[in-house]
Parts: sequence; structure tokens; C-alpha cells
Amino acid sequence: MRAAPRGLRDLSRPLAVAALLGLVACSGAGLGIGTEDAGADAGGNGDAGADAGADAGTTDAGADAGVDAGTDAGADAGTTDAGADAGPADAGADAGTDGGSADAGSDGGTVSIPTRCNGQVATVYSPVGTLPSAPSSLTVPSGFTLTAIAKISGARELAALPNDDLLVATNGGKLWLIPAAEADGNPGAPTTFATFSDTPAQGLAYSAATCTVYVATQYGLYSMAYVDGQLSSSTGAAIAGVRTGSPIQGGDGDVHVTSSVTVAGNALYVGVGSSANAGVETDPTRAAVLRFDLDGHNMTRKATRVRNAIALATNPATGTVWIGGAGQDNLPHGHPYEYFDALTAHDGLADYGWPNCEEDHHAYISGSDCSATVQPRVELPAYSTLIGAVFYPADQAGKFAFPSAWRGLYIAAHGSWHSTNNVFDAPPRVAFVPITGDVPATDVDWSDPSKQWVEFGGGFQAADGKSRLARATGITVGAKGSLFVSEDQNGYILRIRPAP
Repeated sequence: MRAAPRGLRDLSRPLAVAALLGLVACSGAGLGIGTEDAGADAGGNGDAGADAGADAGTTDAGADAGVDAGTDAGADAGTTDAGADAGPADAGADAGTDGGSADAGSDGGTVSIPTRCNGQVATVYSPVGTLPSAPSSLTVPSGFTLTAIAKISGARELAALPNDDLLVATNGGKLWLIPAAEADGNPGAPTTFATFSDTPAQGLAYSAATCTVYVATQYGLYSMAYVDGQLSSSTGAAIAGVRTGSPIQGGDGDVHVTSSVTVAGNALYVGVGSSANAGVETDPTRAAVLRFDLDGHNMTRKATRVRNAIALATNPATGTVWIGGAGQDNLPHGHPYEYFDALTAHDGLADYGWPNCEEDHHAYISGSDCSATVQPRVELPAYSTLIGAVFYPADQAGKFAFPSAWRGLYIAAHGSWHSTNNVFDAPPRVAFVPITGDVPATDVDWSDPSKQWVEFGGGFQAADGKSRLARATGITVGAKGSLFVSEDQNGYILRIRPAP
């Protein structure tokens, strides 16, 4: 029997955090952490797609995110080639000629940012008079401030725009824009940027190189041209389709309905969940991470046997695409750990082993050969349900830039629905992983999945671990350096900055 994860150590101990961050002072004081068993909530062991609507607890999130939502979109999405509708509206032409993106990497080189979206044109807005009050239990480390700047029902993935605006995808069909989210004071009121019939439309990414907003829905991938100050957009037709085949026959109904997207140079990477908790997919677009050209053509699989890769992020320092895997249910308690891994650091098709193999080549189905499966670079406790991730740029020079010690990998964990004695097994949180390039500061400890990271954002659930106040979903870095976090239980959009 493999060891279950130990209870999360007290990260308020200066030496414990100092050892991880390589610091002596500022060693995580004020994190306000309880114990690992202090809780978690729905999302299943990564079932953020299927459960997020029901558990969001907000009006849009429930009604819009139904499992059958967007059934009409399957026909619209068509095949993975996307056909004649392929190019991003206005951005399609320059996707190839402008080349690459700020992410650089193997799919593209360095780029110049087009004038139309270089952040020089501010959105015209009126600051809101009163901001929502964030739960008082939410904590960030000493030296930082946390402010709720908006409430958006069913908030999921985030994308920062170059002119200080913020895009917020949801469990429903609406994509929202918060004007001047990076303002010194209050931002503008959220406004609907686009509305999709294919829901949930929770996957979101922005390409600075081509001035293009990308949205991944249940069945499709969409692109929208963007210019600074733009407040709305039509969605157009899908440029590519996913979930184009049949789900696992006789599955358990544990259907994952979200898709995620990130931009890396001249390519899009799309994470698509499995159609069951465990099984063998016949649809090559499910339980996979897919690579597309920026116009939606030339789909190839880059990762297979990934149960539900919701959290996707591109490392701006290396161009490497990282993915988060949400583990299956019904294994020994505390397993499998949930991973975040450098997908494009692997050659060819990366095999993550689900449902036969997990963790360090461990076979959970007798007789399975796990020798060639991926051994991930970062691990978090089982049931964490990783929804969003972002690499804080090492060269961020904005007004609200984080101290260098806090520039690394941030992961938004939704928490579990699993519980022991009515106490949730994994809490929602924002985890910080110190990392240089694509190498975490601490190697994986296969007996303790809490050693590589510290809790940057905590207090998302009650101290007794039996109820939740918020559930982290999306995360991104704003143009001036603020860290934005969304959550889908009450719809808070949180802005975190160094204290003045």
C-alpha cells in the first residue's frame, strides 16, 4: 500500500517556509493555514467541468453549465479541421506572419506587439462606487493586500488584457470584461464581452502577438479579434471542434464538459476532459491535450490518457506548456496525487497513464505496464482539483509587481467533494511553487505531496473544514503586476498586490 499524504505541515513556521522559498525573512508569515484535512469541496477529483455548475452556487453557473448545455454546438464545431471558418477574425492573417508570441518557445520566436493592442488605449469607464466585500477569512502572506473587485456568477478562467482590463470566462455562456481591473482605485462595472451558445465556455486565453482572444467551450474553440478599449465582440463560428466522437460506452456518468486553452507561440493547446471517471476513450479528442495552429487547423495530440487537464499555462520564460491533471476517484484514500507537468518538455505524445497508471509509474490496475508513462514535475495532494495556473513573469516591471521571491508558479485549486467524517479532504487554495525556468526548487517527494509548494491564498473554507466560503478557479497576472484570482462559489474576482 502506498503512503497517503501526510497532513499539511504548519506553513507559518518560519524555517519551514524559508527552506522552500530560499528565504530567511518573509517566510510565509500570515498565511493563515489550518491543516490539509481542513477541507475541500465539489469539483470531484478534478471534475470541475461536470460539477462546477451545480456547485457554483450562483445563478448563471447553475442554469448555464448543465451537462447537456451546448448540445447544439456539437454540429457547429464540426471536425477538428474547422473548415472554412478557421482564421481568427482579423487575427488569422497575422497569426502566422507576426509569428510566435511573448511566450516564445518551440512554437514561435520573439515578437513585437501590434500597435492596435499594445495597451496604450485605455477603456472609457466609470469606476464603481462600492466594491463587494470579500470573505474576511481569506488570507495572503504578510506584505500583500487582497481586494474583491467584482462578483461574476460562475467565474472561471481569467485573461489579462494589455490595457489593464480583465476578461472573465464562466461556467455558463457569458464572457465578461472588467474595465480597468488594474486601476489604482476601483475598476469599472463588469460588462458582457461575448455570449456563447455552446456552454460551458470556461476556457480562456489571450495572444498578445496576434491581438486575439481564444475561448474553449464544451465542443469548440473560438477566436475573436481584439483592439485596446474594445468592450464587446461577436463569437463567430468555431475554428475547431473537440469531443467530436462518442463518450465511453457504459461509463459511470462522470462526464467532464469543460475545455481549457493556452497560447504558446504559433500554437494553441486545448485540454479536454475524459467522458468518465475511468475507462478507455475511443474519441481521440477526449482525455487529451490537443495542439492546433492559431487558425484552428492541423490538430495533433500532445498528451493522452489525461483524465481532466483543466489547468493549462504557458511559461513565458521558456515557452513550455504546462498542464494540470485531476486524478480519478475510487483509488486508495489520498491517491492519486494531482500533478502539474511540463507537457511540451516531453518529445512526441506524452502518456500520463490514466486510468491504469498514476504518480511515479505506479500501476493502479494490476498487470499494467507503466514504465513509459510520464512522471510529473509537480505534485499536490489528491482531490485538490487544479483549475487555473499562471507563471509570474520574472521580468514583470509594473507598478504592482511582486517581490522576486514570489515570482514563480501559482496554481488555483478548487478543492474536493471528497470528505472524511464530514471534513473535506482537500481545501480550495492558491498554491505557490518556487521554480526556475521549468525546474521546481524542490523535487517531488512521493511520500508527501505538500513539500514543493506553500499556500499563498488560504481561508477559502471554514476552520472546521465542513463548509466553504469560496472556491478558487482562474488565475492570471495583470499588465501592471497584480495577481487576479476568480472563484465560482460566490463569483468573487480577487485582486492581490504588494501592500503599499
